[in-house]
Amino acid sequence: MGRQAGAELATIRRFEGAGFRAWPAASVHYDGTWAIRLTAGHPARRLNSVNPLDPGDDHHLEERIARVAQRFAAYGRPITFRISPLCAPAISRHLDEKGWQAAGHSLVMRLPLDEGNAGRAMDQIPLKDLNRFVSAAFEVHGYEEALRPGFAEVVKSIKPNAGLFILEHEGAPVATAICVHDGQLAGLFEVATAQAQRGKGFGRRMLLSALKWAYARGARQAWLQVEADNAPALGLYRSLGFCEVYGYHYRQPAERE
Repeated sequence: MGRQAGAELATIRRFEGAGFRAWPAASVHYDGTWAIRLTAGHPARRLNSVNPLDPGDDHHLEERIARVAQRFAAYGRPITFRISPLCAPAISRHLDEKGWQAAGHSLVMRLPLDEGNAGRAMDQIPLKDLNRFVSAAFEVHGYEEALRPGFAEVVKSIKPNAGLFILEHEGAPVATAICVHDGQLAGLFEVATAQAQRGKGFGRRMLLSALKWAYARGARQAWLQVEADNAPALGLYRSLGFCEVYGYHYRQPAERE
């Protein structure tokens, strides 16, 4: 492995580790260097997936995948691999041969923080009231009510300092975000603007305030994950200066007819 490739993998590992801490699964088990994340209370793929973390860990694939599948079945979840640049190429080839389908292509993006993009934003104090934030997030995102307990438990379980942000307009929430301050990193999660309020600058204003909060506490680099086909979100993030670091996607067995 060349020096540049090694540095790139180290950067990816840093963001992957921050992502695990910022959005914690209820159960984490390791099979070699595969991190198996499972969460009974919420079906999101990032909380219920196999995350290979070493490009060289590709031995005994049939046996290990069968063993992992049993864990997912016990949780009532479909076995799902999250394929990042840390995943051994042989794993992807093996899943291709088995006809597994790809979905959920996403990008990880980052932004260096400084006085120019974070220091001059509007001050906003994050919420202390978890229930109020969850209610606002569900209203803005349009999430199914049945997911509320599991979502609240995930947010409550975040280990680093998490700022819960709501922007309101005319007495109603119009944008929400979670900013997780983890050392020099500030991770943005659950970013959304109410559909009827998009294009009015609410999302930009809230994000800059969240980044100012993290910057004041020592964060010097912001990062986020966004679905690759979410053109409006990508446009906003790129206009703020975010640049792509790497991509990932999910793989699941093809559904049987």
